[in-house]
Amino acid sequence: MEKEKLQSFCMTLSGTTHDYQVDWQADRYHVGGKMFAMIGGDSEGKPIITLKCEPKRAEELRETYKGIIPGYYMNKTHWNSIYFDSNLSTDLIENLIQHSYNLIFEKLTKKVQKEIRME
Repeated sequence: MEKEKLQSFCMTLSGTTHDYQVDWQADRYHVGGKMFAMIGGDSEGKPIITLKCEPKRAEELRETYKGIIPGYYMNKTHWNSIYFDSNLSTDLIENLIQHSYNLIFEKLTKKVQKEIRME
């Protein structure tokens, strides 16, 4: 998994904005002002991407894939972190990014959703 590919994929999603959180040393991706992805490191500096996930699916993913853990520094029920060295397919990770984006997008007001779709 390459950081640049993940960043590029995140930026292809409608209405996505990016910032860098200096305190966390993490790149953050937002839609409608709400974060859906964060690329940074764990306590040992190992690269991870953290994504929102439907709770039941989040648990299933953690049980299925060794490289997926409860969201680092996030609500463990609703967020997963994925280690870059976990050998997961690009398709799976892009699917999980899209899932995270969709969960956030669906919670935005209808007005904001419409504005994003118009971009």
